[in-house]
Amino acid sequence: MMGRYDNDVKRLLELIGGRENIQAVSHCMTRMRFVLVDPKKANEKEIEDLASVKGTFTQAGQYQVIIGNDVSVFYNEFTDYAGIEGVSKEAVKTAAKTNQNLLQKIMGTLGEIFAPLIPALICGGLVLGFRNVIGEINFFNNGTQSLADVSQFWAGTYDFLWLIGEAVFHLLPVGIVWSITKKMGTTQILGIILGLTLVSSQLLNGFSVSSTPAGEIPVWDFGFAKVEMIGYQGQVIAAMMAGFVLVFLEKFFKKICPEVISMIVVPFCSLVPAVIIAHTIVGPIGWTIGDAIGKAVYAGLTSNVRFLFAALFGLFYAPLVMTGLHHMTNAIDSQLIASPSKSTILWPMIALSNIAQGSSVLAMSVLQKKNERAQQVNVPACISCYLGVTEPALFGVNLKYVFPLICGMIGSCCAAMISVGFGVEAFSIGVGGLPGILSIKSQYYLVFLVAMAVAIVVPFILTYIVGRIKLSREDRFGKEIVAQDETVSISDVEEKDSEAEDVKELKSILDGKVIPIEEVQDEVFSQKVMGDGVAIEPTGNVVTAPADSEVTVVMADTGHACGLTLSNGLELLIHVGIDTVDMNGDGFRLFVKEGDKVRKGQKLIEFDPEKIKAAGHPCTTVMIITEEGNASGITMHSGIDAKAGETTVISWQ
Repeated sequence: MMGRYDNDVKRLLELIGGRENIQAVSHCMTRMRFVLVDPKKANEKEIEDLASVKGTFTQAGQYQVIIGNDVSVFYNEFTDYAGIEGVSKEAVKTAAKTNQNLLQKIMGTLGEIFAPLIPALICGGLVLGFRNVIGEINFFNNGTQSLADVSQFWAGTYDFLWLIGEAVFHLLPVGIVWSITKKMGTTQILGIILGLTLVSSQLLNGFSVSSTPAGEIPVWDFGFAKVEMIGYQGQVIAAMMAGFVLVFLEKFFKKICPEVISMIVVPFCSLVPAVIIAHTIVGPIGWTIGDAIGKAVYAGLTSNVRFLFAALFGLFYAPLVMTGLHHMTNAIDSQLIASPSKSTILWPMIALSNIAQGSSVLAMSVLQKKNERAQQVNVPACISCYLGVTEPALFGVNLKYVFPLICGMIGSCCAAMISVGFGVEAFSIGVGGLPGILSIKSQYYLVFLVAMAVAIVVPFILTYIVGRIKLSREDRFGKEIVAQDETVSISDVEEKDSEAEDVKELKSILDGKVIPIEEVQDEVFSQKVMGDGVAIEPTGNVVTAPADSEVTVVMADTGHACGLTLSNGLELLIHVGIDTVDMNGDGFRLFVKEGDKVRKGQKLIEFDPEKIKAAGHPCTTVMIITEEGNASGITMHSGIDAKAGETTVISWQ
């Protein structure tokens, strides 16, 4: 019997390098996840041309092929045809590590440690940027006073916002040690406590150490030895070393300690020695290493060869992102901010590189304005790149055609030389792309604006000129839509059209705050690879049907997602939480099965928010339109508080 995706399944197996090139394969709600023996054998261009494939990307050693709602059907047909057994997602992750060398594994671990901290760093950067505008720039009285100087309200706001800035940047070691324990699977509360001991108010603030005479630094006097009471505010290397000491001790004592007394012995024997070692051994060593790295980078950025340093960094930062090695710059930037200068010359170049790559995508969007399929990738990739997230632009557009990547690298190189040449400094990190100017010290605004202009204009012009020459007609204007394997009779279409007359809106599937899909912390959803829609930050825990519909797909083994089809042909994907497939159904209860007819407001899924959070995942729930059917003029309603089954979140004409 011929399968629904028979042709595409056969072709995908051929294009991916055949059965012998597949080390492991699994799937989640929308994607096939492959671990390939030789990733170079995968013909990415032709794979993306398959009718059922919506895109591809490589992440953490996995080659992922985006299929959509029918991924489970496609997956079953693929594994049956290929004659291979699928494995769990965790097994795929384990197998994927074999595709990574030691450096990639180290950088991957570093990236996973810093990834949970990025939202806080971005928020802190924006807060400090706003403080900079209201308290450091003298707009008034002939350039002698700032907004905070002339207004008590803004003076109070300026002081109040430091509460957040201090929490993010001064208390960063707490977040670092917590993230390490989370990543390594040990007790997170012990990591938080260890982090707090590094920034305790009993200690001399780490930012004040350089200005405090050696004889005035307080000490713990044990009679036979004295230990300086120094805090590690803003220190990255020292905090990381302390975190890994705690992880090692906890795993060691868990291994040797009998289960009956482990609850008492393991925390005590792990935390107390870790705190002692942190303040007597690894803390001072980490401080020295971090200080040396910061001084070396700062020396390079202020030396007579700073233009060469800037040119190389600006040129190669984008390729660095593609390898994952760029995660090291987070640690270096944080270390520079912890130095006596309390600023970094490195971060402005990173923001400019983001802008340059986004400008290359902007030129591609202009060149391919009549290629609808390309624009579905170009537009969201350009926007995200200008806001500081470069991976969709790099992997989805620039690397695909190569010359936009190179043009962006050239523009970034030019802009970086201007920035470093004039000594542009940022007082915070995390705010990339165009908003990155908010993190720049006010006295460098004008120079940075010039560098931004170069990062926009040079890549755009170069990409546009080269694109006019290199892009084929098919690349620029697209090709004809692939004919569908299945046909629908005219009577069926007319019947669906008449039924669809009564369906004009979708109600909220949850109680909660409706947010734009672009704000979801998953690139496949936020970049609208699957389609447009809305997301909900839930206050309830019961997912209901947004309209009368048929259940066309369910994740029966995990219970975290389902797909619906309305009478007008509109297809929906409902996905509870981000990456919750990892939970293997724990905390989810599914109330429907494939083929069920459901009414608006009927219960679909019930979930446990606390279990999702404990597993380290956001509870953000998305409702994506994967096929529009006969609906037109679709409008998304976000920024509202919604009631399940009552509040309209999506409507059409």
